[in-house]
Amino acid sequence: MAMNDSEIVFGAFVPQGWKMELVGIDGAVDKWNKAVEVAQLAERLGYDSIWVYDHFHNVPRPAHEAVFECWTTMAAISQLTSTIRLGQMVGCNSYRNPGVLAKITSNVDVISGGRLDWGIGAGWYENEYRAFGFDFPKPKDRIGMLEETVQIVRSMWTEPETTFSGQYYDLKRANCDPKPLQQPAPPIWIGGGGEQLTLRVVAKYADCSNFGGPPEAFARKRDVLREHCAAVGRDPDAIRMTWSPEVFIRRTEAEVDAAGSLAVWGQPVDEWRANNLVGTVEQVAEKMRSYVELGCRGFVPWCSDYPDTETLELLATEIMPEFR
Repeated sequence: MAMNDSEIVFGAFVPQGWKMELVGIDGAVDKWNKAVEVAQLAERLGYDSIWVYDHFHNVPRPAHEAVFECWTTMAAISQLTSTIRLGQMVGCNSYRNPGVLAKITSNVDVISGGRLDWGIGAGWYENEYRAFGFDFPKPKDRIGMLEETVQIVRSMWTEPETTFSGQYYDLKRANCDPKPLQQPAPPIWIGGGGEQLTLRVVAKYADCSNFGGPPEAFARKRDVLREHCAAVGRDPDAIRMTWSPEVFIRRTEAEVDAAGSLAVWGQPVDEWRANNLVGTVEQVAEKMRSYVELGCRGFVPWCSDYPDTETLELLATEIMPEFR
């Protein structure tokens, strides 16, 4: 990892349109400029990393609104920032052949000066799969494909050439040059909390996990991950556990209440607040401390008030210093 594993790391998302946050901005160019503006602001504010989703259609339903694609966005942002790390929360494995993905990720690490955090997951958004002509296999197969992809990409990052014959993928003497700058390899973030299959893949290959839920659910998945680590002979402390909820912060309770629910998925206010980082500075900091006590070592929250940056700024100036 690029930083001490005991540190608490903080990431911020780039507003890219997936959650309809750019609807109020006219014109594709102005929407893109907002994404760049927030990325550069996050760097100035001292965030460790910036993140994008890997999706093509808006949620909660396709709405013919701009969604900037994950990897082209990463490549562009890499040239408009200089120190902040670059992550994907998380890449959809099915959307790119693993050999091509090895090339993309390696290139981004090189052109960014070694700032890639590679996020990958099994994929879930069936609407996109169907719309773009991808097969939508059953979960077991999607997770099996994820596991093979991680093996292939890491091999292509580190070996002169890769020959791989698996259940899902077959590569013969695949080359990947240039190699990533980071040694021995860029950090691998595997997203998902499926306890039987996904967390076993995390235990075997991930440098960072990313799963969520209320504290009791987070603790349960933590314990399951530790069990999988024991089964595969891996030190669980070698995996940084992270959480990626929504976040909305204001200085007063009245301002928080006035916002109601900004939940993309339409949850009631109480549910949205309970399952995310919603509240005053003090309330959000207290909730984050409870997750740190459970073993969480990284927060990559989505700012629910985008394109406004009040939450982004309050988190950086009022809360992050408490954890550093």
